Amino acid sequence: MKITFLGTGTSQGVPVIACECTTCLSDDPNDKRLRTSLLVEVEGVTLLFDAGPDFRQQMLRENVKKLDAIIITHEHKDHIAGMDDVRAFNYKSQDAIDIFAEERVQKAIKREFSYVFAEHHYPGIPRMRLNDIPEYGFKVRGIDVIPIRVRHLNLEILGFRIGNFAYITDANYIPEHSKEKLFGVKCLVINALRKEKHISHFSLREAIDFIHEISPRKAFITHMSHQIGLHSLVSEELPQGIMLAYDGLNLICDE
Repeated sequence: MKITFLGTGTSQGVPVIACECTTCLSDDPNDKRLRTSLLVEVEGVTLLFDAGPDFRQQMLRENVKKLDAIIITHEHKDHIAGMDDVRAFNYKSQDAIDIFAEERVQKAIKREFSYVFAEHHYPGIPRMRLNDIPEYGFKVRGIDVIPIRVRHLNLEILGFRIGNFAYITDANYIPEHSKEKLFGVKCLVINALRKEKHISHFSLREAIDFIHEISPRKAFITHMSHQIGLHSLVSEELPQGIMLAYDGLNLICDE
């Protein structure tokens, strides 16, 4: 299973255009983070987790030629705002793209992209086929995907597990029944916004503690704001087996 970090950043915190902190002014490319998104390639199937405002740029940078489905964690704009650009994949496949999202998120997508779902279609609009996410899981072209319920302050959102890999973003609380679905994973990706505690996202310390509880072979931090600090310095502070992800990072998670 190949994992590609398309983006590891967030819209949270001071806008970069107004920020003069060392992270925003850093020359290290690992400190330049697009909005969080992840690509998973397994057994010839290509799955995208979230399609935020940087979706088009991320697809072009990684030279992604096909998408079999987009799986949405939740409806916040930094996770769905780029979905209009699926039209390029529609053109290539000559088919609508499958979008997997729970009912509440589907309603938000229909509001945001009402022209896609209008009775009379304007020529050239994106084509999306909405699919429900059952609590027990679903398949995408034979690949089993297990949803994992987590909380983003008061909003219940989804993480996901595929085989020995699990992906969680925007969480600040994970209930016990969801933790049970995570035990045994070899590769875990989890969010940490900054070092200081935050109302709706894990802090770095909270993420590390959770990683130790689940005990994967490797763990990667994503959905980081500039407030987390310089990639090079924070990386030196992390326990063995845990690393900050960065945009463009590729890794293989063995079965």
